[in-house]
Amino acid sequence: MRAAIASLTAASLLVLAPVPAAAGHASVGGKTQSYVSTENGPGRFPLRGAPIVVSKDDFAGVIRVADDLQTDLGKVTGVKPVVGHDTIPAGRDPVIVGTIGKSPLIDRIIARGKLDVRGIQGKWETTVEQVVRDPLPGVRRAFVIAGSDQRGSIYGAYDLSRKIGVSPWHFWDDVPVQKKAELYVLPGRHTQGTPKVKYRGFFINDENPATGTWAPGYFGPGKAPGHPGGLNSEYFSQVFETMLRLKANYLWPAVWGRAFAEDDPLNHATASFYGVVMGTSHEAPMMRGIEEWNRHPTGTGEWSFRRNADAIKAYWRDGAERMRDQNIEGVITLGMRGNGDVSLPDGDGIDLMSSIIDSQRQILRETGLIDRPQVQTLYKEVQRYWDNGYRPPDDVTVVFCDDNWGNMRKLPDASLPARSGGYGMYYHFDYVGDGRNYKWADTINLTNTWEQLNLAYRKGVDRLWVVNVGDLKNEELPTQFFLDYAWNPDSVPLHGIDEWTTSFAAENFGKSLAPAVAELLDEYSFLQSRRKPELLNRRITVDPAKDITTDPTAVVYNDQATPFSLTDYGEMDRVTEDWIDLARRAERLRAKVPPAWQDAFYQLVYYQIKDTAVIYELRRAQFTNIAYAAQGRAATNKLADTAERLFAEDQAMSDYYNTVLAGGKWKNWQLQPKIGYGNVERYGPNAPWQQPELNNVALPDEIYPHLQRIDVPAGSELGVGLDGGDPETLPAFSPWQAQRPQYIDVYNKGATPFRYRITTGASWVRVAPASGIVDDQVRATVKVDWRRAPKGTTTVPITVTGAGTSVVVRAPIANPTVKPVGFLEANGYVAMEADHYTGRTGKWQLLPGIGKTGNGLTPVDTSDARLDYKMTLTTSGPVRVTAYLSPRNNVLPGDGLKYAVSIDGQTPQVVNVTKATGANDTTMNRQWARNTSDNINRTTTTHQISGPGVHTLTFRAIDPTVIVQRLVVDTGGVKDSYFGPPESRRR
Repeated sequence: MRAAIASLTAASLLVLAPVPAAAGHASVGGKTQSYVSTENGPGRFPLRGAPIVVSKDDFAGVIRVADDLQTDLGKVTGVKPVVGHDTIPAGRDPVIVGTIGKSPLIDRIIARGKLDVRGIQGKWETTVEQVVRDPLPGVRRAFVIAGSDQRGSIYGAYDLSRKIGVSPWHFWDDVPVQKKAELYVLPGRHTQGTPKVKYRGFFINDENPATGTWAPGYFGPGKAPGHPGGLNSEYFSQVFETMLRLKANYLWPAVWGRAFAEDDPLNHATASFYGVVMGTSHEAPMMRGIEEWNRHPTGTGEWSFRRNADAIKAYWRDGAERMRDQNIEGVITLGMRGNGDVSLPDGDGIDLMSSIIDSQRQILRETGLIDRPQVQTLYKEVQRYWDNGYRPPDDVTVVFCDDNWGNMRKLPDASLPARSGGYGMYYHFDYVGDGRNYKWADTINLTNTWEQLNLAYRKGVDRLWVVNVGDLKNEELPTQFFLDYAWNPDSVPLHGIDEWTTSFAAENFGKSLAPAVAELLDEYSFLQSRRKPELLNRRITVDPAKDITTDPTAVVYNDQATPFSLTDYGEMDRVTEDWIDLARRAERLRAKVPPAWQDAFYQLVYYQIKDTAVIYELRRAQFTNIAYAAQGRAATNKLADTAERLFAEDQAMSDYYNTVLAGGKWKNWQLQPKIGYGNVERYGPNAPWQQPELNNVALPDEIYPHLQRIDVPAGSELGVGLDGGDPETLPAFSPWQAQRPQYIDVYNKGATPFRYRITTGASWVRVAPASGIVDDQVRATVKVDWRRAPKGTTTVPITVTGAGTSVVVRAPIANPTVKPVGFLEANGYVAMEADHYTGRTGKWQLLPGIGKTGNGLTPVDTSDARLDYKMTLTTSGPVRVTAYLSPRNNVLPGDGLKYAVSIDGQTPQVVNVTKATGANDTTMNRQWARNTSDNINRTTTTHQISGPGVHTLTFRAIDPTVIVQRLVVDTGGVKDSYFGPPESRRR
């Protein structure tokens, strides 16, 4: 993203609209500025060796967190402080931690007028930290951490831990602490404020094979008889601690073959002990995970409210009674989905859903839980009930969802009455389903996430936010970003994302390494979000004989092809080189990381960058190998060797992760396949979307599609391959072209080297190297001396001679006669990044790095939101204009997302991208999967050009959620590719 911002024009920078930080507490990148220093000064409180005091009358979670604070201070300072309960050691200045109204210590300090809790007392999860003089009789001064409630106190203690240098990820990523001989708290009144989103948390999901294999091995098996793969309280203790260090308060526990309440009888008690609010996922109503039903079905055994209602209601009642009897703090999920996270087998009538929720609410009344917070999550098809007019009771929080790929599907309609239960959001950083699972590594673009979170919050979604984080580990950065933003959206403005990333890096690697680490993470986020790694062997096309607006079969999957062009625009090489360059930078920085931080750097930075680069290199070698095999190139087998070497490198990195990293702590963590998707013959009909697995157990990874090896004859035979893939004609040459120089591959079909020579039919067309020896192949670059080339269009023959034969190919030369202004047509197209406009009207928001090739623009106000692009065309007649938009859904009232485009003031053509692409985010059809998998929404209009010369293309945003990334004018030469052609040159 930093590179994207650096490339912006002065004009485009004008659209940035900073959002001010919230008043009351200074904030940088989502974190309050530190009130801890390593230097002494007037009024500063020394932390080293200071005893920690907490009242035994306080909440259990507060008493427990004092022990964590003790450990953290001991790690950092080398002196482990004592922890006292109610009694303050004589002659010592203590750290006092407690809850207002629960801790007699805190209440006495307040009663003596020594601690001002205005703006704190009675608030939700709010803390004040302050150095207090004469807080209690006989105590000279104390550093007081006072919470408005249990979690307020806990967050205050953990905030101090973060300020002294303890990472929230110290366990999950083996982040050490930097030793500090002295630590001092600055004078003044400090607070992190009150969270803007009430319930903030995540869903541990899709936990096989990583968590499902590693956790029982590390923490011990589950306690439920016959279910050793269950996750026990030792595991959840680590999850709860991390949540609270991140100021999260709400958890959906893992569900696949796991039952939180049964896998360890202490699980719920542990959540209460830590002070965590429990919930259940969208498919698991009434505080019971669906696995409990799978283990103990009753009645007919069907998960059907129509056919087995009495048994299901009794099952729900048991969940409610358990919540009441164990005094579980929780948010109750209402509604019902089918078993296995699918739609209900009973249909989707409003009467059915109304009956289900009415029954659940009656159970809550009878068990005394009707006043507990409740949610209905409108996941996938459940949103139909809302769309068709069903409204749950007013006090129920309605949770809107994204489409599993980071695009919200619905937001509150401002015309509807306010709900006392408010609105929530369920979002995804991990997913299992169509078009394909993505769960191996972090693939999240923070700008994209910011834009959707910001949109949801500004539209009134602020009661509950939960995000699917998969295994949690591997999604550290986006998870922390999500939670920081939920705590205070105003503290993470769009222009502060880079600063937030630097803060994240500093928290884990120190200030000196932070800028370099943040640059790597920014670039990683941008590159990885272009396409999920699991989808690198799927090419998606549209059958022109079918109507994509109505026919899902118009979208064609090829799981044995690369999405990137091997022949045009140097696309496969460009995308691979981006990753290789990033990996080299990561390797150089790794050499500078101190030994104690090497394990953390491997987990948080290096592994995901380096191994993704390896996978891209592997895919380039693999698909080039397959293409070469079809041509009979002698280099075919060498590329197979290269791919196998890279696969071995990938496997070696996994082995290192599983056996050596952190002393073997992460044994069997890195088992997730990511290369072998799509092999139906190997693992069945789910292979197009599901991970390689049999009997729900992940298979070892493999290279798929399979590599090709050929028998290379002993002699020599000339072969010629051209840039662009045409057998006879090179792509047109132009002095205005932006794509890489055209090339000719001279290759051998045999094992015996031969001499070759290339001659051109014009002296101003040059080839290098023009002659030499071909072992397996030589790539020769073709260039034009434009000072000598004639104006207009010329075709120059080029003759390739070798191994006793000759091949003649054509080089079309187009030397324009018109004056260049704006973007320049070459190679049959004009391509323009959205933020490189010539002129604009209205207010636009720049979204740095949100696009696959750069930035995006979204209107702040659609009343007159227009972008103009001047361009010089060398052709006339019909042209096709393709708009590349972020794959957003229609979240606001209306029939779809719309934009309009025109050329030279002609009548604007209005495009409804929802209808034009046929995408349905409720049924999640193939058209929708095409958009999300390719991470773009492309729609095309046709326009008439009067003649060569300067023309103006105008783009208008009609819907406020449109995000335009780029525009491509096809004058007849655009080739199929993933990113589209490179941006045109400008004058």
